[in-house]
Amino acid sequence: MILPAPSEITPESVYLARRRFLRQGAALAAAFPLGLRAATAAADCAQADVPGLLPGERPNSFEEITSYNNFYEYSTEKTAIKHLAVNLNPRPWQLRIEGEVAKPVTLDIDAIAAPARQVERIYRLRCVEGWSMVIPWQGAPLCELLSAVQPTSRAKYVRFVTLHDPERFYGQRRSSLPWPYTEALRIDEAMHPLVLLATGLYGKPLPNQNGAPVRLVVPWKYGYKSSKSLVLIRLEEKQPPTTWSQIAPSEYGFYGNVNPEVPHPRWTQSREVRIGELKKRETLPFNGYAEQVAHLYRGLDPTKHT
Repeated sequence: MILPAPSEITPESVYLARRRFLRQGAALAAAFPLGLRAATAAADCAQADVPGLLPGERPNSFEEITSYNNFYEYSTEKTAIKHLAVNLNPRPWQLRIEGEVAKPVTLDIDAIAAPARQVERIYRLRCVEGWSMVIPWQGAPLCELLSAVQPTSRAKYVRFVTLHDPERFYGQRRSSLPWPYTEALRIDEAMHPLVLLATGLYGKPLPNQNGAPVRLVVPWKYGYKSSKSLVLIRLEEKQPPTTWSQIAPSEYGFYGNVNPEVPHPRWTQSREVRIGELKKRETLPFNGYAEQVAHLYRGLDPTKHT
């Protein structure tokens, strides 16, 4: 693996900043017409106060992040993905946003990844298998794009659909999962300012093996909720079926919130292995983002609504 030169990596101080204001209202209006209320929501989203790193935490290296991946469209072998994904060809690419919206739109990937639209966020990623990373992402806050298409009052859920192309995705030639890979959030979850449509990491375009050219990042949920290589976002009135909750409902619920007190049927979730470290860490409720998101789940039983 050839690492980027130090001059090509965004300085660490940039990533440790708690707030990033890389967008301005005028740039947003020029790139994507918005009504006044949608523009206000987008501005609030861009100015979200993002939690910093925990004491003793550091971002994983570029090599670690790009060498150990879950990407079932290619394979279940995590270290093989970087080799298999060389055929992805993430340009040209379009993302469609439709359904219960007033202004459906098809966006070119370069519009989503435009510098005026990008923010930089360091998030922990916790996978259900028990490993974790800390990743410096670049991307567009999802709430900005959803505000722009003006959801209707019937929009209660947001479905995310990845590319279905067995010619490119070797794993899709098998019927191990119902393709295309599909995930979903409640709309209030999707509109939370921490949710990111990631288009890059470490100051570079998103590598193929990490879900190029655009993937979902929901930092308080297990990694299976963060769909890769997205082509469709659809707002819907009823809760849509999702890939893992269809094939293994006893193991993977709709919510997928990180909860160390609820074990997976086949292993504990109370501890995790941070890639690059030797000893295990205690897993934090909501992956350490409880202060920001726990209020979304008041009244729900966390042992049943998993």
